[in-house]
Amino acid sequence: MSLLDRHTGFVRALRHGGLPVSLAEGLDAVRALTVLDLADRETLRAAYAASLCKRHTHRAVFDTLFELWFPVGAAARADAGPVDATDEEPDGATEGGAAADAEAFRDRLRELLLGEDDIALRRLAREAVGRFGAFDGPSGASWSAHMVGRALDPRTLMAGLLRAVLGGQLPGGVAERNARRMIQTRVDRLNEHILSDVRRRLAEERGIERVAETAVKPAVENLDILRASRTDLIALRREIQPLAQRLATRLTIRQRAGRHGRLDFRRTVRASLSTGGVPLTTHHRPRRPHKPELVVLCDASESVSSFAHFTLMLAYALREQFARVRAFAFIDTVDEVTRFFEQPGGDVTEAMRRLTAEANLVRLSGHSDYGHAFNVFAMRYADVIGPKSSLLILGDARNNYQDPALAALAAMVTPARHAWWLNPEPERDWDTGDSIAGVYGRRISMIECRNLTQLGQFIGELA
Repeated sequence: MSLLDRHTGFVRALRHGGLPVSLAEGLDAVRALTVLDLADRETLRAAYAASLCKRHTHRAVFDTLFELWFPVGAAARADAGPVDATDEEPDGATEGGAAADAEAFRDRLRELLLGEDDIALRRLAREAVGRFGAFDGPSGASWSAHMVGRALDPRTLMAGLLRAVLGGQLPGGVAERNARRMIQTRVDRLNEHILSDVRRRLAEERGIERVAETAVKPAVENLDILRASRTDLIALRREIQPLAQRLATRLTIRQRAGRHGRLDFRRTVRASLSTGGVPLTTHHRPRRPHKPELVVLCDASESVSSFAHFTLMLAYALREQFARVRAFAFIDTVDEVTRFFEQPGGDVTEAMRRLTAEANLVRLSGHSDYGHAFNVFAMRYADVIGPKSSLLILGDARNNYQDPALAALAAMVTPARHAWWLNPEPERDWDTGDSIAGVYGRRISMIECRNLTQLGQFIGELA
């Protein structure tokens, strides 16, 4: 594969992975290649990252694809030192010597985890994959990072490594926490090297494009919230605050009386006495910016649990941007959950745990019943929504063939200053099965919101 083909394939893969790489930025990277030593792989990585990577959240996708399209070549392997012949021989370790081989590797691993030699750690990872990573799959011989981890099991070394790092110090306290953090960082780095080498070998056998499709997770702003894991939700939490600030800014109630606020009639008349009663200079009252009120109503059923977690994190972030945030959750009945998010500086994960354990969200079946939740909300909390309120409903509109309670929804939407429904399902799935998104969409603005990008677009389009 020529350098040009590798470059165009890499840029195409970045775009497919969700990075917004323009034609001009791709050309900038090409210009950088003309003045670089192409044998210096890390300089090449830095040049590409500077040209094509706009946000820190894109770096994980970038690095994964870079390892596939620009794998460790002969020059880079030479820099790492001589490589054991078994690095490229999946059958290098006999069955009888596998246990001894693994123990020898564990001894070397122990030494490397206590040091700072990342090149040696990468070399060990390559050797480990060559010795322990091969297996016979349904479609023939393949490679597995799990097989390597099972053979080396670096986590079981933690106790011995801690003793080596701490020396004679007593366990516990700051020293132990720092030591655990340092060792865990090195273990994570080893696992990254192992996974990178497994992908390299698979790419050589199956093709880079095929491996890239499954190796790369979407950038955090393109993650499908409905399928977000716990780790993904932690990453999403860091991106919520800027969106919360933007949403609050868009919804802030602006007084329409010009830059200086309403006319102060009394001060203007007094000032006119010096000009014979002619009001040559007008005086205005200072503007008093008002924060809007926000009411969030969120489906917390199992089918949208990740989305519910995300939206309640959003409500948690919004509490400092609005004059008042009232949060409600429901499954087949509704309860106010604002109390779980009121503590300043509290942990949203702990708030979610308490919400799950203490909130009254289930009446009978434990399956979503939007109609009953809307009826209960209209009866108990009708005074919550007023002319200063913005209503935000979040859920997939799958009502399990129950009564939709359209009158109750209308009673909630009508008094609100603004009302929107954010639906985490793709629009093509609306009105399929038990979804009544189209029915509700005729009474409230129904908007597809599957990821942070769509949420940002929604906020950007607010009047």
